[in-house]
Amino acid sequence: MKGKSGASVADRAAREADLPGGDPHLSRLIARAAEPFDSIEDMPLDRMLRRIGDRRIVLLGEASHGSSEFYLARERITRALIEEKDFSFVAVEGDWPDAARIDHYVRHAEYPPSEWMAFSRFPAWMWRNDEVRGFVDWLRDHNSRLEPGDRVAFHGLDLYSLYTSIRAVLEFLEDVDPQLAAVARQRYGCLEPFESDPATYARAALDPQYQTCEEPVMEMLREMQRHHRHYAEHDSERFLSAMQNARLVANAEEYYRTMYYGTHNAWNLRDTHMFETLETLLAHHGEASGVVVWAHNSHVGDSGATDMGRRGEFNIGRLCRARFGSDVYSIGFGTDHGTVAAASNWDSPMEIKEVRPALKNSYEHLFHESGISRFMLPLRVDADAALVERLRDRHLERAIGVIYRPQTERQSHYFHACLPEQFDEYIWFDETRAVTPFTAGSLAGVPETYPFGL
Repeated sequence: MKGKSGASVADRAAREADLPGGDPHLSRLIARAAEPFDSIEDMPLDRMLRRIGDRRIVLLGEASHGSSEFYLARERITRALIEEKDFSFVAVEGDWPDAARIDHYVRHAEYPPSEWMAFSRFPAWMWRNDEVRGFVDWLRDHNSRLEPGDRVAFHGLDLYSLYTSIRAVLEFLEDVDPQLAAVARQRYGCLEPFESDPATYARAALDPQYQTCEEPVMEMLREMQRHHRHYAEHDSERFLSAMQNARLVANAEEYYRTMYYGTHNAWNLRDTHMFETLETLLAHHGEASGVVVWAHNSHVGDSGATDMGRRGEFNIGRLCRARFGSDVYSIGFGTDHGTVAAASNWDSPMEIKEVRPALKNSYEHLFHESGISRFMLPLRVDADAALVERLRDRHLERAIGVIYRPQTERQSHYFHACLPEQFDEYIWFDETRAVTPFTAGSLAGVPETYPFGL
């Protein structure tokens, strides 16, 4: 049943549930404390950089995977951190081997072009878009003026690239140790029947009579670790990549094997892998290194400040706080309305969807009611104490991933959070627009080594 507005009764009930409506006084406090800006290029970054200080890890979020302003603002902040604070590398919520294609390109590495293109699987638009391309081209140009050892790297943290990582390990071993490459091919062969749909491996592993692939892939990882000194002497960068791919295969095997035991376990395995990859990279780049992480708000905000913590889930933000403490600075992003690039279901085509105005009992609605279109809001350093205290009352917060279902928005995309405990700072765009995915014509004529090939 629908009313005059077209919204269903269930939709209207969901919008009015959970908490009281907007708070005009609180929105006025937000307006008073906000640091507004007219455009992304005009963001008052001097104040933000001072708040970041000498922290080593800066976590930059996004409220959706398909909103242009979030990508462009992260690029602007990252460029400032690289240029003014000498940050060493960028780590993104993307797969290791795909990001390695970009890393080779931006660091002018002497590797041949690969037979596959970076970030070409679902959701391709998340990284194969004009916004990311602009940053990649800037980073390559920036690195061209630096000595090879000083160039800023680009790495992936995620674990979905199971079979691409297997091929990368085999390719590395065929160059440096053909005998072990043959052993690796045999051990990884256990996973070969599931390449077209890794989720079927989870179903097979539910059978107690089925011999899982856990031991073969773990033995391969141990074998690589035993050869650490020998391989690393030849090319430490290539060995780091091969070792990370071997670790990814082991963790991805566990991820897919256990995914039917519950989403909490799968979530924790994934974020643990991303955090451990981050730790490995910080160790590899040295004690003086600094990293900028690009990932969804749900990964970089402290999970203990949200419903995730009550469900037993943790994330990169939580693990970073526990391990690195005050060396971490996290920044969340939000929007009220606009358009977003997203799918309706996993592996479905990308669509440009309308983002509904935020629910009245949400942080997003409070920020919208401030009347300021774009602003930065410090929540710890330089924060307005009275405002922060009021914001500690839990509100709804929206998260749009690669899937957006406006018809079930409350159930699918909102959770409760305490914003000042979740982030150190928050960046608001009242209206956002969808990212611009590549078209075939936009990539015509790029060099063979370009990571975003056709």
